[in-house]
Amino acid sequence: MNRLTRTADSGPSSALADTVLARLTSVYPTAADPEQAGRAAAYMRNITPFLGIRTPERRALSRVVLDGTAQPQEADCTAIALRCWELEGREYQYFAVDHLRRHVGRLSSGFLPVARRLIVTLPWWDTVDLLAVHVVGPLVAADPELGSVMDEWIDDEDRWLVRAALLHQLRRRDATDTGRLFAHCLRRAAHPDFFVRKAIGWCLREYAKTDPAAVRAFVAAHRAELSPLSVREALKNL
Repeated sequence: MNRLTRTADSGPSSALADTVLARLTSVYPTAADPEQAGRAAAYMRNITPFLGIRTPERRALSRVVLDGTAQPQEADCTAIALRCWELEGREYQYFAVDHLRRHVGRLSSGFLPVARRLIVTLPWWDTVDLLAVHVVGPLVAADPELGSVMDEWIDDEDRWLVRAALLHQLRRRDATDTGRLFAHCLRRAAHPDFFVRKAIGWCLREYAKTDPAAVRAFVAAHRAELSPLSVREALKNL
């Protein structure tokens, strides 16, 4: 069984987190599948070990873990997420992401540094993308002043923060800050990393569902600066 040892980085004290983590580390290991764990880890480039629990079963187990628990406050969400990030087994981080998505409306602007920490710790697209779209995005939408933090992230040396800044508006549609979207894409157009170039194309492709003419015009104006991957992804559905 994966036991959690509290450290100074485990977040605030939380009786709810104590209960949830105790249940989680008891319930999840009962469904561990070593063969599936090996396949999942290989698919994710061995960034972290897996327990080997498929998503439908994992979410069913999560409902068992959370059954009868109180609605969390922001401190509880913080403690649960940070403690899950200390556990060995990617499914624990998936649990934390699902929990944050479910309760993102309870989070304030002050949660953004926690989200940043989660993004840069054990980072891979499987957690980064969900945190960017479903946690960071709603936080910035609720407090537009956080847009300036996205302007800092887009210039960061960490490729995952750059990707998160690009993707945080992915579900904004008509509410998209197009000036920031296009500026961010152009600012990192020459970035050498695959995940950044892919994200540029992805956020443009998604916005094209709202304003295809704007995306066509942007790509036409900056095709020489954008990577072929970004262009291909941006125009895929146009």
